[in-house]
Amino acid sequence: MNFFRVVIIFSVIVSCAVERPSGKTEAEVLYKESKDLMADKRYILATEKLNTLRSQYPYSYYATYAELALADILFMQESYEEAAAAYILFRDFHPKNKQQDYVLFKIAESYFNQKPDTYDRDLTPAIRAIKYFNELKSLYPDSKYLKDATEKIEVCRKMLVDKEKYIADFYFKTEDYKSAEFRYSNMLNNFRSYDLKSLAALRLMRIGMKTKNTSLCAETYSTSKVFLKGKELESANKLKSSCL
Repeated sequence: MNFFRVVIIFSVIVSCAVERPSGKTEAEVLYKESKDLMADKRYILATEKLNTLRSQYPYSYYATYAELALADILFMQESYEEAAAAYILFRDFHPKNKQQDYVLFKIAESYFNQKPDTYDRDLTPAIRAIKYFNELKSLYPDSKYLKDATEKIEVCRKMLVDKEKYIADFYFKTEDYKSAEFRYSNMLNNFRSYDLKSLAALRLMRIGMKTKNTSLCAETYSTSKVFLKGKELESANKLKSSCL
């Protein structure tokens, strides 16, 4: 009795193992199989199915989506650099594909996931992520990915701002005033945060005072007095008197 029970169970397992999804074509079946394998995180087998689909049925409707699925697999495996390249390639070869907003979002997300954890390292991936997130917002204003894109843009921007402040403060403390002036001028002209703009304005006036550059003092005061307030405005007035 036990023997027959084992045989039945084994037969059920085998039949389940070989059962394939339904589809009108072999290409469709292969694609569905690959998606099931991806859902189970069996990425190597899924990749094999997709490559078989692309090589044997290159003109199939599913061959195009096999390319996109291969990029998704790279992303799921956290191979973000390769994933970004694969998504960009898909976008270039299929510019009219109806999932272009998804592809653009995944390009940006691939770069976002390559950014370092701290702002004192190379932030090139963050800059690229912002570029593609903004492109998504510009080209697809109704995309369902916009909320996530906007939140991640802010994360990247904060890192860039923190790094710019870190570098500017470093130059100021080490008395490399020419380099510090360049950085603080960038902060004053391009950043929106009141704390950063006021800091930049006061530091520029201090640099003008220390280097006897009265024009820097005067120009900075003229530019910043319209938005400075409270103790920052008081400090600016004192610096102006000392400098001029």
